[in-house]
Amino acid sequence: MWYRKLIQLFKIKDLRNKILFVLGIFAIFRIMANIPIPGINIENLKSFFEQFQVLGLLNVFTGGALERLSIVMLGLGPFITATIILQLLTMIFPKLEEMYREGGEEGKKKFEQYGRILTVPLAVLQAFGILTLFSRQGVIGELDFLSRIGAVVTITAGSVFLMWLGELISEKGIGNGVSLLIFAGIIADFPSNLGQLVTTYDPSMFTSYLLFAAMALAIIAGVVLINEARRNIPVSYAKRIRGRLVYGGASTYLPLSVNPAGVMPIIFALSILTFPPMIANFLSGSESFLGRAAFTVNTLFNNPLFYGILYFTTVFLFTYFYTMITFEPKSISKNLQKMGGFIPGIRPGEPTTKFLEFVINRVLPVGALFLGLIALTPSIIQIVTAITAFSFLIGGTSILIIVSVVLETMRQIEAQLEMREYETF
Repeated sequence: MWYRKLIQLFKIKDLRNKILFVLGIFAIFRIMANIPIPGINIENLKSFFEQFQVLGLLNVFTGGALERLSIVMLGLGPFITATIILQLLTMIFPKLEEMYREGGEEGKKKFEQYGRILTVPLAVLQAFGILTLFSRQGVIGELDFLSRIGAVVTITAGSVFLMWLGELISEKGIGNGVSLLIFAGIIADFPSNLGQLVTTYDPSMFTSYLLFAAMALAIIAGVVLINEARRNIPVSYAKRIRGRLVYGGASTYLPLSVNPAGVMPIIFALSILTFPPMIANFLSGSESFLGRAAFTVNTLFNNPLFYGILYFTTVFLFTYFYTMITFEPKSISKNLQKMGGFIPGIRPGEPTTKFLEFVINRVLPVGALFLGLIALTPSIIQIVTAITAFSFLIGGTSILIIVSVVLETMRQIEAQLEMREYETF
């Protein structure tokens, strides 16, 4: 039973220390998320976030740090964006792809170091852009040159510090540090959102609340179903005789996930769609061609239909791009051939590669369509139920991250427990 595993987990000193370490990092993260930069107009800040849906979604991933204009208001966004950019560049630069795929442990460490370095300029650009945008909208007071530089440096340092905390969790705790910090940011506002839902309860909207609860349960069920769905490809291994010993002869399967890209396409789409309206706000207000173009861009991005179609399309397309980077049929085919494995009815080598490409191209549209619909669920829920208190929290993106992180962390904890059982045996 699960409670026995929980008791066993806290009985083992090493695992208990790892869990307490992760909780301690969470506490540091939440303290930093509530330290604001000076000179904020709270009323203007609230009305501004109500107008810009993209910033509202990004605020979910930072655990409300962006809405509070805290020193970690960018969250792990710059680091994630830097990693995605480098992975996309592997499709353009062969040496970078060779280092990432064939460089072994040292190559991956070097690739990760490039990601850390690229995080700094991206954080500087995002911090400067957001501060300028908020200053023009009257959310914060006008900053002089030194104050602006100090704020940009502080926000950049906060983002780099969060990146370091995430790596500490991966190294000394349990689970993926970056994913766990995003998870902590999402669930941090759960109590306040629940309180808002209770305090704003209106008996006349009872039907809407029931519909809201039914949609929430349907989203959770759908996320778990798709997240765990696999297309199992049978794999057999030829028998090999060495002396008196017989190796191989076993049959297993190669699991292909229906959603191989995870939540990365949604995060990337949010990062990309933030920039056009932000740049348009910089250029708006003038009578020049750029000013009129900026006004058009703002109008389009404030149109829910246009924004929804663009958001869905971006997520759908990037699911394919990200899968092309992370899933390499040719490498899988080579590894199977080296280990004496083969797919029944398919010849090793090039035919196996083509078969894997055929299967992933049949499965991937389901995952891409699912991610696109998941990205739009907050808007759909808000339109159908007219309830906004939980629209972002119960949105499919948040649920997808929560479910993925919880399942992955549970697998790692169970693996740790089983490993210690074998050591005892």
